[in-house]
Amino acid sequence: MTSVSGIMPTGRLTLGNHLGALRRFTDPNGFYFVANLHAMTMRHVPRRLAELTRETATLMLAAGSPEGTVFVQSEVPAHVQLGYLLECTSYVGELSRMIQYKEKGRDKPMTRVSLFTYPCLMAADILLYGTDRVPVGDDQDQHVELARDVAIRFNREYGETFVVPELAKAAFATRIKDLQTPTAKMSKSDVDDAIGTIRLLDPPDVIRRQVMKAKTDSENVVRYDPSGKPGVTNLLEILAACTDGDPEELAKGYQGYGDLKTDVADAVLSVIEPLQRRYAVLASDPATVDAMLIAGRDRAIEASAPLLLSASTAMGLGTGRVAAVV
Repeated sequence: MTSVSGIMPTGRLTLGNHLGALRRFTDPNGFYFVANLHAMTMRHVPRRLAELTRETATLMLAAGSPEGTVFVQSEVPAHVQLGYLLECTSYVGELSRMIQYKEKGRDKPMTRVSLFTYPCLMAADILLYGTDRVPVGDDQDQHVELARDVAIRFNREYGETFVVPELAKAAFATRIKDLQTPTAKMSKSDVDDAIGTIRLLDPPDVIRRQVMKAKTDSENVVRYDPSGKPGVTNLLEILAACTDGDPEELAKGYQGYGDLKTDVADAVLSVIEPLQRRYAVLASDPATVDAMLIAGRDRAIEASAPLLLSASTAMGLGTGRVAAVV
């Protein structure tokens, strides 16, 4: 089995990124990448993109399996090459229905074409390595479904080429919400000092303070109730994700919010502090990080070449030989 997943460097990574994605980057045969090309679909500051790419890559190396393949998307040309081939098999109608495009770009004259074709590049990311499962959050379901549709269509029209992948989802980790606005996702795109967002590299005392100030309600009754008690439910889901528990069962052990928040803070720190220590070691040794990313890039280039060749040949391109664009 092969897994693949990418994280966009659009902000400092959060607890939700770790629980929903990073800590599952454990497949020694998996391909995990910093999706810096996807981060360019909207206006960005080049220097910040470069800094966040490096920070994200280092966190991925700190969190994942030492045997796993971690690389930067832009350094493996096959992603863009296959992305274009998939654009040639996709339809305007299905791309225009993508939620991300409708929310960020539809009817806006300055929308970049890359935002519209984003799902084709994401489909290439997924299909390029013969992936059979994709760790994914709730907000990316639609894009993975499109990748499945594109793979099925390509196989039907050009011959059996792609594995059609399945979604792999964590029970609660993909639902982590903002601590101050518990009806909204905890987002890495929020400003760095947003008090409802737990950043993976925040100091432990800041993290504990954020949890203790998390928004709940005035009832002071701990109950798992997503619609009626979103703040309390969010804390229970964070605790469940950190301890591999069940939020409804965990709720039965608390009489008030104070003890719940204390235990959530302890559980979060038990997950984040070891990651921070590993990150610090890597960040202090840039040469080692460079070597690991170069090795990951080379493995990804080698692994992606056969499928890119098969797809190109199936579509009638050239002599059947595909040279990487560098």
